[in-house]
Amino acid sequence: MNRAFRASFALAAALSLACAAPSASSLGLPKFKLPGLGAKDAPKAAPTPIKLKPGEWPQARSDVKVDPSIRFGALPNGMRYAIQKQSIPAGQASLRLRFAAGSLMETDAQQGLAHFLEHMAFNGSKAVPEGDMVKILERLGLAFGADTNASTDFEQTLYKLDLPHTDAETIDTSLMLMRQTAGELTIEPGAVDRERGVVLSEERARDTPGYRIYRSRLDFFLQGQRPPTRFPIGKVEVLKDAPASQIAAFYKNYYRPERAVLVAVGDFDVDAMEAKIRTKFSDWTPSGPTGAEPDVGPVKPRGAESRLVIEPGAPTSIQVAWIAPPDLSADTDAKRRRDLVEQLGFSVLNRRLSRLSRGAEPPFLGAAAFKGDDYKAAEVTMLTVNAEPGGWKTALAAVEQEQRRAVQFGVRQDELDREVEEIRTSLTAAVAGAATRRQTQLAAEIVDSLDDDTVVTGPAQDLAMFESAVKDLKAEQVSAALKGAFKGSGPLTFMASPTPIEGGEAALLAALQESQKVAVTSPAAPSEVTWPYATFGSPGKVVEEREVADLDTVFVRFANGVRLTIKPTRFRDDEILIRVRVGGGLTDIPKGRESAGWASGAFTEGGLKQISAEDMERVLASKVFAARFGVGDDAFTLSGGTRPDDLDVQLQVLSAYLAEPGWRPEAFQRLKGAGKTIHDQYEATDSGVLARDLPALLHPGDQRWMFPSREQIASAKLEDLQAQVTPALKDGPIEVIIVGDTTVEKAKEAVAATLGALPARREPALPDPAQLQVSFPKADAAPLVLRHKGRADQAIGYVAWPTTDFFADPQKARETAVMGEVMELRLIDELREAQGATYSPSVNYNHSFVWPGWGYMAASVEVPPAKLDGFFADVRRIGRELADKGTTPDELERAKKPRLDNIEKARVTNQYWLSELSGAQADPRRLDAIRAAIPGTERVTAADVQRAAKTYLRDDKAWMLAVRPQKE
Repeated sequence: MNRAFRASFALAAALSLACAAPSASSLGLPKFKLPGLGAKDAPKAAPTPIKLKPGEWPQARSDVKVDPSIRFGALPNGMRYAIQKQSIPAGQASLRLRFAAGSLMETDAQQGLAHFLEHMAFNGSKAVPEGDMVKILERLGLAFGADTNASTDFEQTLYKLDLPHTDAETIDTSLMLMRQTAGELTIEPGAVDRERGVVLSEERARDTPGYRIYRSRLDFFLQGQRPPTRFPIGKVEVLKDAPASQIAAFYKNYYRPERAVLVAVGDFDVDAMEAKIRTKFSDWTPSGPTGAEPDVGPVKPRGAESRLVIEPGAPTSIQVAWIAPPDLSADTDAKRRRDLVEQLGFSVLNRRLSRLSRGAEPPFLGAAAFKGDDYKAAEVTMLTVNAEPGGWKTALAAVEQEQRRAVQFGVRQDELDREVEEIRTSLTAAVAGAATRRQTQLAAEIVDSLDDDTVVTGPAQDLAMFESAVKDLKAEQVSAALKGAFKGSGPLTFMASPTPIEGGEAALLAALQESQKVAVTSPAAPSEVTWPYATFGSPGKVVEEREVADLDTVFVRFANGVRLTIKPTRFRDDEILIRVRVGGGLTDIPKGRESAGWASGAFTEGGLKQISAEDMERVLASKVFAARFGVGDDAFTLSGGTRPDDLDVQLQVLSAYLAEPGWRPEAFQRLKGAGKTIHDQYEATDSGVLARDLPALLHPGDQRWMFPSREQIASAKLEDLQAQVTPALKDGPIEVIIVGDTTVEKAKEAVAATLGALPARREPALPDPAQLQVSFPKADAAPLVLRHKGRADQAIGYVAWPTTDFFADPQKARETAVMGEVMELRLIDELREAQGATYSPSVNYNHSFVWPGWGYMAASVEVPPAKLDGFFADVRRIGRELADKGTTPDELERAKKPRLDNIEKARVTNQYWLSELSGAQADPRRLDAIRAAIPGTERVTAADVQRAAKTYLRDDKAWMLAVRPQKE
């Protein structure tokens, strides 16, 4: 399985960007994943680092038994491979080629070239000319980005192919391409120069307030060590000027068989796959000297220190860390047990921090504690907290004192028992669903084990090890482990603030020291609670039932008007997804009023009338359930996910939210607190401004899509959300969709006892036609200009053409969608491949199922401001060429094949059916849309694409938007 923690700095970066964080899980912390069973504990004595021999796997040095379903092997040249058969979904596979080669291995003159090399893997090899690799894969049905991708970080470079088919041609071609990447890249100077602009575009896009804070934090915590000097994106001057020879030198030094691992998981014969790998890669020999292993440097002894970083557009966040040497010893059973005991202590501490954030007067927006091994350079134990503007002292004191309380008084047995129960529930569910894990998940688990040389274990092994470790485990043992985690150099206090603070860094350190003087008391045990929503009265009666045989779906109607759609599947064992649609969503909200959807999280966080969200989670700790609320175009939605054993509880939770929402004000106030800086965060980047303002611009004159202003957020009241939602909750039409590992009878029985037992609901009715009328912005000769406060070389160009809704002509909507795919291919060829102007030109389209006559096709790009005019000219020229000359047979194939294969892959997921069946009882046209998705796309011809382009891609209809820097 995957490690419990990624690098703690990356996690801290994500935490610092969170607008509101009511619980540890919502902060992005893992609930718990067994091995490597958490972050590594820094031992009292210096451990012996593990150093595997070429071709050796970590299980050779460990007493942990490896997952027997995986075949591990090695070639004589030292390249390792791991192969696992997984036939669900049928006919699919995931291939991963991983090199132990990242930015840490770069010389001063190569900073950024490990990542640049990753780009060059797609730009020419001895057997594949420049520009052909992606096209070859598209012809096999792999979409660029979704199915064909790569990434580079500090310690590795990873190439990914997700195959929609496992026929001989697809597998052989994919292995050939990976073999070309391994040792046959040409890295031609001309190709390198053409790719520079693409890499520089990626550097611009990454340079956000959160990323700059991350860099500063890493530099402060790992002072004098190598990682802060080797960020994967590198240095701009190197990216602009480094010769191809420097990239080639890195390639020869580090892309070597002994540094490579090929992972193959899928619906294929393992013996045949192993034979293909041996045949294809056995002749690979290194062509240059072995690259040196990087010296990351020692952890320096340090006392209490502080650093303050002022970053406009960032939320206020603080991290307090203790730094120790990393534990790089071998993965063993004893080490995993130590890690588990320590992790249980952190789980208790995080639960306490979550409770504080949910209180009546929370001292912070969100906080968490964790421990992680960062880049094999240091072991970092960290507290992190997000605060309201001006509230940093209160937040810092609260998190410091809660940590000290846990260390001084330890954890209680009841707290430990709860965390054990939650982890046991998660691991038990993982065992139940093990047989239907996706190929991508299994491949990721193997790849994730490579960073730390941990042994890959399966869910049943993880559960057995867990049960053995927690048997007779006492709170005193966990308390001791948690206390031992907060040791090392420090505490080091880092703060990121959008504005200067009085006293600067000295004030930050003084505030921590002042808090440390405050005596803490032992925590009080919570009161006993019970689940108050186990019954809803007499079960509802079914008055109508009909089968949609060709879609394996059943429609049910209860006497109270609740409609139920059931689709039993075996796509994922032990997984059931549920969506409850109530009322009319945006169609219920007057056009002149903003949606309160920005605060929708306050609905579920507000708990229930008879029990708070915190107590609900505690009393249902052994159950698998969820509750999410949203505002959709045509319904308010409550959704969750569960397992067959807990289907009744999941439906009780959702029914209780409909019948008796708690409307506690604390969650809403916390969202308002986070909202104080949300506009600054959006305005700090071009992409943020676009995300905030585009929905309203695409629906001109309609306030429902308008993001609230600073003043509106500041003056917002919980009653605003209540007023929009309560009428629907009271008696609005209810549609329930249940998809997954259940039966029709079990689903009917569970709904009858819950939603079917509620008071009668209104019959569905068509919305007021005036509410459905939405417009599209009119074209203008010059683009509308928005301004952002980020870098002066960051800009976005956006062009959109109006189309129409889906049901106006479903087949024409499919033709227009394929036309959009062709346009994206041409934009990539022109703007990325030919001009090297941008990293990610994209095309998107929307044909509404709800708003009559409303739809659009849009193209966008990130470029320097000086290239915006060129983009607008190029995209309109491409539109005219598609209308005048049409598409080529090869373009049409490369557009349709990935789209068709992606639909096929989606159709074997529960998420797809949950989405597609939503609203189908009220509007059976949606069923026809499902049926025709594949045959309708297959029927699209080159003439259809050209006709769609002629109809829609007209210059006089093109609406243009430019997001430019405030300072040019």
